Amino acid sequence: MPTAPAAEVPEASGLPETPRPPRPRPPARPRPRVLLGATAAAVAGLLLLVAVGTLLRQPLLIPPLAASAALVAGAPELPLSQPRSVVGGQLLSALTGFAVLALAGPGPWGAAVAGGLALGVMALARAPHSPAAATAVVVALQATPFWSFLGLLALACLLLVAVGLAAAPATGRTYPAYWI
Repeated sequence: MPTAPAAEVPEASGLPETPRPPRPRPPARPRPRVLLGATAAAVAGLLLLVAVGTLLRQPLLIPPLAASAALVAGAPELPLSQPRSVVGGQLLSALTGFAVLALAGPGPWGAAVAGGLALGVMALARAPHSPAAATAVVVALQATPFWSFLGLLALACLLLVAVGLAAAPATGRTYPAYWI
């Protein structure tokens, strides 16, 4: 007759049985208003970046900003979505990418270091924004021009925050939860 391992039988260890925490469950489906509003906000924000980038004849749409738009529109209550994290995290990560670029030159090894260091820098600054780690990677891989990239990145981040502010009433959610 098979027996259960000792770790699963409380009396075998002599310790009282402790209740197990419930297993995490997937989030509930969003209400239609939230789903449509968040999707529309993300699309509008990214189209706005393309439009402004086209007017300036400079790309404002880089892949990490698509992930930023998804956070701001889809999960505006998260710390990762707050203006401090979106703007601060992106700019700090870009600066981290530029620092690594200056020390190591462009390439995948430096880009990997820049992406990892960016997470630490954001944590120290209390501006966590995981998509911004990819911004550090982009900078270190592509050796982008310092001032124009930082200026365009700041503009793009501010536009995404503005879209989040405009979308909040349409979805019935609050954005931002905090500013600083």
